[in-house]
Amino acid sequence: MTPQPLVPDDFEVPRELRAPRFRLEPLGPQHNTADLNAWTTSIEHIRATPGFQRRDWPPDGGLSAEANLVDLVRHDDEFERRVAFAYTVLRPEDGDVIGCLYLDPGPRPGVVDVRSWVRADVADLDPVLRQAVRQWLADAWPFDEVLYAG
Repeated sequence: MTPQPLVPDDFEVPRELRAPRFRLEPLGPQHNTADLNAWTTSIEHIRATPGFQRRDWPPDGGLSAEANLVDLVRHDDEFERRVAFAYTVLRPEDGDVIGCLYLDPGPRPGVVDVRSWVRADVADLDPVLRQAVRQWLADAWPFDEVLYAG
């Protein structure tokens, strides 16, 4: 079964969110090295983050760069097909990857399931990111309901 688009065809999907402490852009293959470094250095922290406690990601042993790239290509494809949206969280001053945001289909049409994580060394950014993303989703996206872990 082909997944249904998460947003209407005529909705222009935001490509960026800028905030004082982070910037979002679509997650893709170009982020492979920095993304892999970001999550492999913070596995324990990510697993303790709301929305990730009972998931099988991130894997204990990490992933090879090639396997991580396959994952990023999948996220990029989902974004282009509008069935899910993954954004990388970047530090504004140098563009380093410091986290990720995932917008996935919820349990019903019009509902989005949202999860995010940040690296352990910027853990204080977690609530800041959640608050900014909640406002962005309310202001710029067409969802009827947002289920944001945490």
